[in-house]
Amino acid sequence: MNNLFKTLIAGYGAKKLGGGCFSTVLIFILIYWALGTCNKQTNTGNNNQQRTGYIQHQIKTNKN
Repeated sequence: MNNLFKTLIAGYGAKKLGGGCFSTVLIFILIYWALGTCNKQTNTGNNNQQRTGYIQHQIKTNKN
């Protein structure tokens, strides 16, 4: 997620949910962190699939 959108969403949520100054800042940090952790993409599975496909291709071509 783009950092600008993540900041805007966290700011809007903190404004709606926060009561005072400290709680608004705390809620902003929590929402910003949550949006960052939910959006992380792992490349491990994708890399393993690419490697497996490459190895299978190599085995097929070497058999001929």
